[in-house]
This record gives sequence, C-alpha cells and structure tokens, in this order.
Amino acid sequence: MYKLDTKFSVLGLPVHVMTNYPNWLLECLQEGRGTHVVTLNAEMTMQAERNRSLAEVIQNADLVIPDGAGVVLYLRYLFRQKVKRCPGIELAEKLLQEIAQQKTDTKIFFYGGATGVAANAAKLWQEQIPDLNIVGTHSGYHSPEEEQILQQTLTQLQPQVIFVGLGVPRQELWIAKNRHFCPQAIWIGVGGSFDIWSGRKTRAPRWLANNNLEWLYRLYQEPWRWRRMLALPEFVLKAFVYRLTARSIHSAGF
Repeated sequence: MYKLDTKFSVLGLPVHVMTNYPNWLLECLQEGRGTHVVTLNAEMTMQAERNRSLAEVIQNADLVIPDGAGVVLYLRYLFRQKVKRCPGIELAEKLLQEIAQQKTDTKIFFYGGATGVAANAAKLWQEQIPDLNIVGTHSGYHSPEEEQILQQTLTQLQPQVIFVGLGVPRQELWIAKNRHFCPQAIWIGVGGSFDIWSGRKTRAPRWLANNNLEWLYRLYQEPWRWRRMLALPEFVLKAFVYRLTARSIHSAGF
C-alpha cells in the first residue's frame, strides 16, 4: 500500500505530500478502501477559517492534495518542501486514464454542474476513452425529492469512483454527508471540472498556470468571483504572519 509520505499543516489544515497521488488512489480502489479527497487551495483555506464544518471535513479527509499555487508556495518556503502543484482536474484526468488502461471495469459517476453539464462531460470522456465505465451522471441543481432519488441511485449502483463538482464548500460538505451510501468509493471534489470537460469553459493557458496566475484567468472568465478572490491576499498575509511567528518562537528556544 502506498503510504502518505508526509503531512504538513497549512494554517491548521492538513496537506499530504507524496510523489504519486494517482497510484495511491488506485491502490485504495483495488482494496475497496473508501477515500475522500480534498483539493486544497488558498480560497478554501480561508473559507475553512470561517466555516468550522468545512474545516472539520478537511481535517478528517483521507487525502488532501496541494491544488492551489498559494498552498504550494506555502509548503515550499515555510517547510522547504520540493512539492509540485496537483490541480484536482489533472488528478481526476490521470485517474480516469489509469483506470481505463487497467481495464478493470471500474464504475464511475459524475455528479454536479448545471443541467446537462455532467452528462456532456461524461459523453466527452466516453468518446475519448470508450473503455471507461461511466455508470451515471446527475446535475448539481435539483429538489430535495431528486436528492433522495440520487442517493438511492448511488446505493444501487455502488460506483467506485465518484466525482463531485458542486464548488467549495458545498461539494466537501456533501461528500462528508453522503459517502456512507458508497463506503468503498473514492470521492473527489472537482469544482468546475465538468464545465471544462464539457467544453463550456476552458482552462488557463499553460504559461499562466506555470507562473501561478491561473486564478487571474478564472477571474477573467468569472468576474463575479472577485469578492472570493480577496481570500488570496488574505492567505498571503496570514502566511507571512505565521512565518514571522514561527521564527520568533524558534529564536526564543521554544
């Protein structure tokens, strides 16, 4: 079994650092080991400071990966870790590709997004990789009655990999509340990945991502997010204060 090499604290939240997240998840899949994956970034970290329920879900997650540039830079400069950013969408894509290569007939489910988005995303993947066994999809907008039907569907199908694209914090809280319906599944919050897979939106150009500016492209696509983007400078400020405090404690000999 792949071990979680190291766990660090990013402003009180855990982040697991390892060289190969997909392989670890594939072993969880083979062993039927239920797993909740959280893709942590600066915005989610700041939300967790104000949302105790979200913080508890992240702290209890089985795997927390460094999704955002802020988290990666935090680990690099405060902990001197040679960690690479692992965007949730890339982890999900790699996992789907590996599952297809192994030809294990693993059952996959897409949940989230506007009406038809998850279905279109699934269709795109099926066209690219016909061997994928996507057993169902469901929109993220529905009535309480439809929610019960979704829960029944998951219970009957027992998908082994479930991608949930509801946005933060809704997807994390929803997974924590509903994962008992498929206790052996891998649950991953994938944010707006269905929008990208379905062709509704595009990812930032590679040069922006390589310079930690993917957030700027997202703001360009979704200008209504500007208030939420204020979490980024707040995260930087708190990280700076944490670094000064840590140095002071170290200098004092504690």
